[in-house]
This record gives sequence, structure tokens and C-alpha cells, in this order.
Amino acid sequence: MAVVFRPRKRSPAPTSEQSTSVPPLRRRPAWALLEKHYQKLKTVHLRQLFADGRERGDSLAIEAAGLYLDYSKNRITDETLRLLLQLARESGLRDRIDAMFRGDKINVSENRAVLHVALRAPRGATIMHDGRNVVPEVHAVLDRMADLANRLRSGVWKGHTGKRIRNVINIGIGGSDLGPVMAYEALKHYSERTMAFHFVSNVDGTDFAEAVRDLDPAETLFIVSSKTFTTLETMTNARTAREWILASLKAEAAVAKHFVAVSTNAQEVTQFGIDTANMFGFWDWVGGRYSMDSAIGLSTMVAVGPDNFHAMLGGFHEMDEHFRSAPFKRNLPVLMGLLGVWYNDFFGAQTVAVLPYEQYLKRFPAYLQQLTMESNGKHVTIDGVAVDYETGPIYWGEPGTNGQHSFYQLIHQGLDSYPAISSRLLGPLIPWAGITTCCSPTCSPKRRRWRSARPLIRSRPKGHPTGSCRIGCLRETARRTPSCWTL
Repeated sequence: MAVVFRPRKRSPAPTSEQSTSVPPLRRRPAWALLEKHYQKLKTVHLRQLFADGRERGDSLAIEAAGLYLDYSKNRITDETLRLLLQLARESGLRDRIDAMFRGDKINVSENRAVLHVALRAPRGATIMHDGRNVVPEVHAVLDRMADLANRLRSGVWKGHTGKRIRNVINIGIGGSDLGPVMAYEALKHYSERTMAFHFVSNVDGTDFAEAVRDLDPAETLFIVSSKTFTTLETMTNARTAREWILASLKAEAAVAKHFVAVSTNAQEVTQFGIDTANMFGFWDWVGGRYSMDSAIGLSTMVAVGPDNFHAMLGGFHEMDEHFRSAPFKRNLPVLMGLLGVWYNDFFGAQTVAVLPYEQYLKRFPAYLQQLTMESNGKHVTIDGVAVDYETGPIYWGEPGTNGQHSFYQLIHQGLDSYPAISSRLLGPLIPWAGITTCCSPTCSPKRRRWRSARPLIRSRPKGHPTGSCRIGCLRETARRTPSCWTL
């Protein structure tokens, strides 16, 4: 396989608001220290690291917002963490976090704020953007979404012929598809089982054809998700759906009973035949990859109900607050980000495997691909200067039990090491789900070697299961404990 490097073009010079006094990344003192430290650590085996620190399994683990992160099985020491945290400070990470939460326009290429945290802020909170508090606007949309969801779930909303809606199809692409379908699959246990939910994103007509196969148009509602209502793939599928409805129901008035829109383009929505009372908007400070907790998540809310959707938003907000306020050394997102830099830029690892052992999380790898690679897929700094270092790895993955019978062979017996993330729920949602512990030793307390006997399985209030996330180097762990295909 050949790797082709394209010449990198310098972007236009930034404005004074965009410029930064922080030195280039590779000229920061911590970077030079990390390069020297890497030379000492690159040949040290995990066996030795655990032998040198027998409490490693407990000291290199944190919990926040119901997520338990075990990062003990990484090629790191206390010194590694100290230097990575120093790099975060030298890079002005705290200032950047504060700027995001303040609503500063940190998206310099589009001169926009990045305020997805406002989408899950509790009612009554204050998050300012251009001089106004946006939280009331967010909750106004959420309230309208809840009203529609309740009418659909209860059968109050009727189709053109008077039948209740039993099939909901989300039409979108990118963040308008990957987030909703991931969330639906992850929360399927809580979904309304008298209704069926489908997702169409591919402009290939077979995607639509298979989604509507055997469905009754009189019982089907489409959610068309496109901010501009002009997205090529989405509108191609939307027009196909419109033709499918009209071919059966024979009346233009049927469109308003079988379509709703997630958009801000009232003119195009009206021309399509959708009542703007059933149009749900969002804002330009919401990036597509972060939009699943905005109106883009309407299909998710219909599936699981407004209460569960708000519970999901509450969990997101809890993690937002942890990210905003926790010290970096105990900050789960910060630590995972720094480990990514450590592997990508020092070990030269170009991929990260995402291996959920929970079947409900089967679409999580695809969602993370967009979330991380669209965010970090840059070749210039915020000042428009071409970089001379890696800005992000390729994310890929598959549910772990399937992976064990396919690509794990290369991971375990090949020559390279692969950073990987494994995750699952700790506490089954269904009575026989406990069988997964025998297939997922990465999350089984019995496999926690070199650790204390402190239980790993924990429960959140009201019996909701917590989650476990492990990040580490697969090949080396596999050679240490061949019977345990874990991180």
C-alpha cells in the first residue's frame, strides 16, 4: 500500500482575534522532553510497567459521569503523564476550553462559536452567544420535539387516511444520520416497540428501497434532516420518499401528514409540502457531528421518549461539566486526548481500533469516525500555518466478539501495535446479557490482573448501568495474557 503526501497549502493569514502567542507545538518545552522520554520508554514492555507499579490498575483509572476509564494498559508512566499534562498547559488547553464554553468563535475558518454544550444545558442555565442567552431557545425546540414525539407515540398523530403512524424513517447524511442511528441502536432497549425506526442516508436507491420494503405508506412518517434543505443526497432521498407516498395516497395533502423537517429553510420546506409548524430548527453554532442532541435527534426522541432523551442530555451535560471543571490529571476527555497525541505523534500509530463489546454500541465506531476525523482532519493550525506533525489517527472498528474472529489475528500476531478503545455496559439491561462477560474479558472483574479486588461493576442511581471504557495497546497485552483478548 502506497502512502501519497499532497503538498500542503498555507491558508490565508488569520485575523488578530485568531492569532495566538503559543509557540508551535514541536517547539514547546514539553514536546522536546516527551521526545527524549519516548526514546527511554519505547522498548519497555507492559509486563515491566505492571511489575514496577502493582497498584497501577487502580491509580490509572478514573470515573466520571457514569463512565469508568481504565488506561492502565498503556505504554505510559507517571513521568509520561506529567509531561503530557505539561504539554496541555503549554498549549493553552484550559483557555481553549473556557473560550468554547464562553461562546467565543473558536471555529476560526467559519467564524462561528462551537456551542454544542448549550444543547444539553439544563433549563434555567445561561450560555451566551452574541449577547443573548441561547438556552431558552434550545429548550423551546426541545419542548416542540417532545410534543410531536408524544403525539406520535400515543397515536394522536394520524396519517392522511386516519391510520396511526407505526414507521418512522429518518432521512439524512453525515451527522444527520450517524448520530441518530448510533443513539437509536445504543438506546434501543428503551425504544417504543410498537413502532419501527429506519434510517436512510445512501443516495444509492437500494438504501431507500430496502427501508420501505413491506411498509404501509399510510402508516409511515419521514423526518427529513437537512439544515439548508438542499443537501444533495438527503433531498434526493426525500423526493423519492415523497413520490412513494403520493403514488399510494394519491393526494398532495398527504405530504404534510407524512413528513416533518429538521431545517432552517422555511421556504424550501414549504415548497416541498411540509407544514412549517412541523419544522424544527437548529443553529449555526451546532456542528453536524455534534448535532444528535439537537432537533437532529428527533427520531431518537420519538423512539425512546422525551424523558429518556432528556436523561441522555443530562448525562452529556454531566460530562460537559466534568470536562470544563475537572483537573486535567483527573479529566477523562483530556487524558484520552493526550494519550491520542502520545500514540499518534510519538509512537507513530496511525489508527485507533474501537471495539465495543456491548452489541447496543455496534454503531459507535462509525459515529466516532466522523466525530474525531472530521474534527481533527486538518493540515494547518488555527493561524493558518502548515503543520509538521500528525493531527489525528484513523478510527475504525467492529463489535469486539466479531472482531476476535476476524482482524484480531493480525493485531495479535502481526508486528505492529494498535491503540484501541474497548467499551461495554457494566450491568446487563436484559436478564441473559450476563453471558457477555465470558466473551468480554476486558470488562470482567476476574481478568483484572495486577489489581486489587475492588469490584469493577458499579451501578448508577435508579439502577441505570454504568459504562466501562478501556484504552491501551492490543498486541502487547495479548502477548502477555494470550487467553485474554483485551486492552
